[in-house]
Amino acid sequence: MRSPLIPTPPWRQMRTMIARFADALAMSALACLLLLPASGAKAQAQPAATYVVPNYWDPNVRVERPDLGPPRVIRFLTDDDFPPMHFATPEGGVTGFSVELARAVCEKLALSCTIQARRFDTLLDSLAEGRGDVLAAAIPVTSELRSRFAASQIYHRSPARLLTTRGNARTDLEFGALRGTRVAVISGTAHEAFLERLAPFIQRRAAPDLQAALALLRSGDAEYVFGDGVALALTIAGRGGSEFAFAGGPYLEARYFGEGVGFLLRKDDLALQRAIDYALQGLWDDGTYARLFIRFFPVSPF
Repeated sequence: MRSPLIPTPPWRQMRTMIARFADALAMSALACLLLLPASGAKAQAQPAATYVVPNYWDPNVRVERPDLGPPRVIRFLTDDDFPPMHFATPEGGVTGFSVELARAVCEKLALSCTIQARRFDTLLDSLAEGRGDVLAAAIPVTSELRSRFAASQIYHRSPARLLTTRGNARTDLEFGALRGTRVAVISGTAHEAFLERLAPFIQRRAAPDLQAALALLRSGDAEYVFGDGVALALTIAGRGGSEFAFAGGPYLEARYFGEGVGFLLRKDDLALQRAIDYALQGLWDDGTYARLFIRFFPVSPF
């Protein structure tokens, strides 16, 4: 049974929040921004000294490359309307952080791979029914998913963050210092549940969506917005986002914000799962992971 503290699954909250924000920005402009190489995004990106690329790999644990047997074509499935993780290109293809990471995995393993976009709500069934081999989509791993599928090493998490006006930003801000302050949060999300349970001393300002929460911040009816770090990073990177900045650090409590995103596979394909883990570790070691992260996240959500 789902915890009453989390009204809907975190991946559904994250998808809805970013989709609403992306609609408001106009997708064509956002896609152009995300397709820029890291060097072309300097106007919007954070200074190198403050940019954080997350590291999910323990240098003391080395994954051995397994034998995958006879050559095969690996079929990756994704969807095409969830930037920056996976989205359509103007030419009709698909790209995004998960998609390009999947392509890099295939190159690292010298495998032939295909990547096909399907409707997001059909992805899990498509994998289970054998219409693909690996899901490269932003579906955070849960205990329920682990009961049905195998999962690679986590390669992405979406932390919760506090957003404020640039002049009010403090990197050393702790929640205890927010006593009595007004914090806008989207109703019905794990972020609201987190504040209700762990920060009852703040004055919550409920909002129906991210745009409404930002309006409360702009008007002075709230001093901070608490929400999904990726959606807030896209806010800062987008048009008019220079008025905002993160305050404090990331919040990664798995009970509220999920375990993270990994590649999903069928449980009978464990050799491929181990091979993907081997490749992901190699992509971190050679800097490919960091280059892709910076390319698709001009402002780090961390």
